[in-house]
Amino acid sequence: MTVAIEMGHTTTAATATLDLEELLATRLLVQGNSGSGKSHLLRRLLEQSAPWVQQTVIDPEGDFIALADRFGHLVINAEDHTERGLQAAGERARIHRVSTVLNLEELDAENQMRRAAAFLGGLFEAARDHWYPMLVVVDEAQLFAPAVAGEVSDEARKLSLGAMTNLMCRGRKRGLAGVIATQRLAKLAKNVAAEASNFLMGRTFLDIDMARAADLLGMERRQAEAFRDLERGQFMALGPALSRRPLELRIGPTDTQPRNVTPRLMPLPSATLEDARATILAAPPPENIRPPRRSPAPDVLEQLMLAKSVALEVRPEVVEQPLSAEELAERRERVDRILRAVMAEPDASFRVIGVLYQEFVVRCRIEGLGLAVPDLGDFRRMLIHARAGLDCDMTKDDAWQDVSVRAAILPEDMQGVFMMVARAAKEGWPCPSDAAIARAYGSHSLRRARRLLTYIEEQGLIVCQLDGTGRRIVTLVELAWATAPGDPNAEVVPAE
Repeated sequence: MTVAIEMGHTTTAATATLDLEELLATRLLVQGNSGSGKSHLLRRLLEQSAPWVQQTVIDPEGDFIALADRFGHLVINAEDHTERGLQAAGERARIHRVSTVLNLEELDAENQMRRAAAFLGGLFEAARDHWYPMLVVVDEAQLFAPAVAGEVSDEARKLSLGAMTNLMCRGRKRGLAGVIATQRLAKLAKNVAAEASNFLMGRTFLDIDMARAADLLGMERRQAEAFRDLERGQFMALGPALSRRPLELRIGPTDTQPRNVTPRLMPLPSATLEDARATILAAPPPENIRPPRRSPAPDVLEQLMLAKSVALEVRPEVVEQPLSAEELAERRERVDRILRAVMAEPDASFRVIGVLYQEFVVRCRIEGLGLAVPDLGDFRRMLIHARAGLDCDMTKDDAWQDVSVRAAILPEDMQGVFMMVARAAKEGWPCPSDAAIARAYGSHSLRRARRLLTYIEEQGLIVCQLDGTGRRIVTLVELAWATAPGDPNAEVVPAE
């Protein structure tokens, strides 16, 4: 079935349509200077295609939030979630086929790149059974795939650029159709822009951008001047989903409106110079009455733990008798046994920590531990050690304390991977395979496992090298522990 959605009208008043199925296979690039109508074009495309295909919008300015009321998109405020949480949200959006808007407006440039990369990574890493067709619209794409390094860190730039490259280069086989919009082609990474087969070029003034736009549309250089004459909302179209020859069209109206409307001229208020001076130069308010910045919404687990603590506060005070050393050891052994039982479940490595903690608490209560159940923070630390295969005796070793100190510089979800590699190095076991590292991290992606090792190596904690047969050896910096050679492509954890 061919679905042709109306984008507007041509200069001859004919209806200009876009073949949605062809777009899903060939991707789209939109270019135009600020004020040329790019966001209006994207809004028209999203509104017309909403009944036919799942959508997600990477929205750096909060312009597309209005889609939620009219078309039922789920708005995800990125400032309220961690990178890991956004990655999980991306995977679940694909699984449940929910259209989303990732609102990044409250974040600075670096955090916008990091969280957009995490969300796109979740879309990209979804299991094959959930590769449903999806339009992935990225407004102001030059922010997420810059052609040159800017003021953000190299790590954030690499993460974001890698996610955008995956979307445009490898997303088609996974059902992801990238639609990217940029103010200037010169600001956009070439390997990202080059993968689009459909183009909508709006008003632009710089010679270099006009020349590149003309080249992409197959126009002669002398025709490039035409891009200066385009009005707001007018675009030159070319591509298998649009037209086989360059076609000028005007984008039609939209049902929803952006929050950031075009500025309109209005008369200044009438006021005397004395009144203006008294108002503008008045003493600033005291620090303690300034309105506080909006804090991120607490995590669901944090809310549950807070409710639990409040419930405990209102209970009658119970005086707990001190336990002997034998009783403490026996309780610790019971907790460790329960944790091992939870981790023994077939899919335990790939379940979110909230679900694991809930099952852990239930098992502890069944065992009669009562108020002795570890809180969420303690459970996270126990889980890191469990995924690394550590026991209580090993964590008390002085040498292992150095490993724990070094692991603390890594994000919490990576510490278990580092400790697992450190344990293999300490014992002289073969280096864990990519599959074992991915499982310890809670992922099925072997590529992500290799990225983890690269990141840990960039932090100066390990050195990775291959021997003559392609087997991997990891050496811990300063401690001089080294793993035995291990096959990175092995499907199972190397035998101890």
